[in-house]
Amino acid sequence: MNFSRLALLAFIVALIVAFFAFDLDNYLTLEALKAQQDAIGSYRSTHPVMAVAIYALIYIAVTGLSLPGAAILTLAGGAVFGLLWGTLIVSFASSIGATLAFLAARFLFRDAVKARFGERLQAIDAGVAKDGALYLFTLRLVPVFPFFVINLAMGLTHLKTQTFYWVSQVGMLAGTVVYVNAGTQLGQLESLSGILSPGLIGSFVLLGIFPLIAHKIVEAIQANKIYAQWPKPARFDNNIVVIGAGSGGLVTSYIAAAVKAKVTLIEKHKMGGDCLNTGCVPSKALIRSAKLLAQIRNASDFGIKKADAEFDFAEVMNRVQAVIKTVEPHDSVQRYSDLGVEVVEGEAKILSPWEVQVTAAGETRTITARSIVIAAGARPLVPPIPGIEDIAYLTSDNLWALRELPKRLVILGGGPIGCELAQSFARFGSKVVLVEMLPRLLIREDSDVADIVIAKFRQEGIEVLVEHTAKQFIIDNGEKILLAEHQGQQVRIAFDQVLLALGRVANTQGYGLEELGVELSPKRTIAINAFQQTNYPNIFAVGDVSGPFQFTHTAAHQAWYAAVNALFGGFKKFRTDYSVIPWATFIDPEVARVGLNEQDATEQGIAYEVSTYHLDDLDRAITDGVAQGFVKVLTQPGKDRILGVTIVGEHAGELLAEFVLAMKHGLGLNKILGTIHIYPTLAEANKYVAGVWKRNHVPEGLLRCVGRFHAWRRG
Repeated sequence: MNFSRLALLAFIVALIVAFFAFDLDNYLTLEALKAQQDAIGSYRSTHPVMAVAIYALIYIAVTGLSLPGAAILTLAGGAVFGLLWGTLIVSFASSIGATLAFLAARFLFRDAVKARFGERLQAIDAGVAKDGALYLFTLRLVPVFPFFVINLAMGLTHLKTQTFYWVSQVGMLAGTVVYVNAGTQLGQLESLSGILSPGLIGSFVLLGIFPLIAHKIVEAIQANKIYAQWPKPARFDNNIVVIGAGSGGLVTSYIAAAVKAKVTLIEKHKMGGDCLNTGCVPSKALIRSAKLLAQIRNASDFGIKKADAEFDFAEVMNRVQAVIKTVEPHDSVQRYSDLGVEVVEGEAKILSPWEVQVTAAGETRTITARSIVIAAGARPLVPPIPGIEDIAYLTSDNLWALRELPKRLVILGGGPIGCELAQSFARFGSKVVLVEMLPRLLIREDSDVADIVIAKFRQEGIEVLVEHTAKQFIIDNGEKILLAEHQGQQVRIAFDQVLLALGRVANTQGYGLEELGVELSPKRTIAINAFQQTNYPNIFAVGDVSGPFQFTHTAAHQAWYAAVNALFGGFKKFRTDYSVIPWATFIDPEVARVGLNEQDATEQGIAYEVSTYHLDDLDRAITDGVAQGFVKVLTQPGKDRILGVTIVGEHAGELLAEFVLAMKHGLGLNKILGTIHIYPTLAEANKYVAGVWKRNHVPEGLLRCVGRFHAWRRG
């Protein structure tokens, strides 16, 4: 906490202490008010403006400092100023005081709470941004909720100050009128409890929940309105129809079948989707062959005088296809049919919220279902660069048909896909130029990660061109040329093949979304809510087609929520949990991450501490010749709670799993430090980084006392 916060906190605490030390609370009782009513009324008669000012300032101070006595002051407003003026003064004074308390809580504690509960607070802020005014209004109407607690709690959210003020002004008005009116009959009032009868409290509660009920009714009306033009079938063939047999579609289908729902899975191309056929599986098979070549070339590092390897690139690519064939049965039609899923190999088109038309083998049929889950995936982004259609570009879709190694390969895009393929092709012998328009590779990772990757790539002969923007492709005297711009200068890059690795575009066209009016997000993915629902509550979307993450494992993760919400959402819905999402880039050295890194924490204003352990000090990494990289853990300041982990090194993706488990179940670095790790293994790095954190938090004062104790024991 900085000086300004400490100063304000000290000032507030001093005022509160003074309030109780001087027994000022004794003046804010019903008995004291009755005893002083005539004197206060007399002062008000002779000094009306000053009386209003003093009363308003006292009210603002009491509510702003969250002191007891607001109810008595409200009664005083009615007793001294009458119903009309009392209500007016109290309404503004209470709202101003509440807003001051709101702002003080935000200034003093928001950052600390954000550092401690950053990811959870993001979800709360998202809800507040959408419905914060409604919920605040409800809380203000129900007098059973202490207003000072509402003021302080709302200050910790992202609710706008002006919204907080006007909602408080309106929401507290009903209660203000009741108390001010009671104050006008002060002589007949025996206790505060007499103001709010059970019937009146019940009325306030009903008044308070009315906006929530109204909100739900509006949602239901909106849902009915969106369905109005579509006739709903009297009965359904299926519980769920799933479009797309990638990771998201397969898991959705599996879960639905497992709970005995009737589910039809439609795939127009290949079972397994991009991951099996053009993404994860083939790329990792290619990476493994390339890594073996690199290890053989570096045999001298392991005391091997000479080692050679002859290879045929076509055979390497044939092996990639063989790996796909080996994995294929896991995602096959036969397997899912055996699990109870009806698998249809054909093209789907959504006709209505409950009808999907399937065209297969020249025949068309319509399937009805209570829910539809869209898992249509994504495709490689092809940018509109002039001349691109004339150069027979490669993407992750058609790359696997290559059987001849490109001599000169330009790769556009320095993200995970571009980096993985750049290193692999360089190890096979291609002259690779990696072109990235941003200042560094792997822009989502910290700069120290990118530095290691770039150094390794350049060591292996990859030409890395950052801050280069592709402008045009030309063919000059039969040679393919990329014209790029760097710092205002034109750069000519000759190549034989170009590979586009610039990200992926959601598949949202061609199967009925436009006709149905399914809404898209600003990123041109299908817009979904926290339950994977589209603007049609019975239509869900998962995986690359909806985002926000484009990983196979997150598609599978979303699929569980989509399946359960589609089947049982009428009874209970589950919000998709994105609190702990890991990922890895399978270059050498691998890069893996979960949670926050330094640039994320800085951008989000989350305070953190860093503990780093370098793998060049790890015994197993040294013996295996992979002593490069690090394990970096971000923790809450002064605590061992893990905010995020970045690992760069051999098998980083495997090492990360321990931290994913720890974050998911709230285990801190002390627990990891107290866990036995086998020696010698790479996993010891996880324990050692916990040791780094522990050394940085040694209780020096306690150790000095222990040292003196041992000295005393020695005599």
